[in-house]
Amino acid sequence: MSDAGPAPQVWVTRTRPGADATAERLTDLGFRPLVSPLLTVVPLRPRLDLETVGALAFTSPNAVVAFARLAEGDAWRRLPAYAVGDATAEAIRDHGVADVRSASGDLDDLAALIAARPPSGEVLVVGPREPSGDLPALLRPRGVTARAVAVHATVAAPADEGRRALIDSALAAVLIHSAKAAAILADTSDSTPRVWPFVVAISEAAARPLADVAPRIQIAARPDESRLLAALTQALGKPRPRV
Repeated sequence: MSDAGPAPQVWVTRTRPGADATAERLTDLGFRPLVSPLLTVVPLRPRLDLETVGALAFTSPNAVVAFARLAEGDAWRRLPAYAVGDATAEAIRDHGVADVRSASGDLDDLAALIAARPPSGEVLVVGPREPSGDLPALLRPRGVTARAVAVHATVAAPADEGRRALIDSALAAVLIHSAKAAAILADTSDSTPRVWPFVVAISEAAARPLADVAPRIQIAARPDESRLLAALTQALGKPRPRV
């Protein structure tokens, strides 16, 4: 029997199904995940015009899933596809696209990747209704023609279980995957705990809305989940195994 006590509880605030994958990784690391998303994904139904498209650019796995549900036929799977990060790239490959290139970073990295080897046609940027940045605007000065299409929206979710754990000081850390989730948490006055746990954010942009609220913020070295979990371990230490 071990006296290590319960594993540190970590609130996973991201949307499902990504939140469930994050929870599995946390469990493997010895943490106790609490999946209670601050956001939920709502699919949209835009008209997709791929006639002049030479490549696709995806800004999240959610965008890949939503686009795949909308797109007719298999022609889009034969287009080269750019991904903002490795998780998005994996989601694209899971949908049968062979030519996938990952920026392994943020929108600036994605713009640089596309501009380094631009396609012959325009780039269709697939993402949410309210994107965190303007990829077509980043590509325009680099001589790349691009347009955006919104295939999903992210809207606030109740996250009652996570909010209760926060107020009750039952959390060791809160994982923040987006600036939108951070803003929702920061703007909710009835979720203010007596003592804030560590906030571990995937990027500086994701941490910014909580900068005046949470005193202890750890930011991932790069905007991907592996670095996010490394930042979590750096903040809390590696949990002791329970025997």
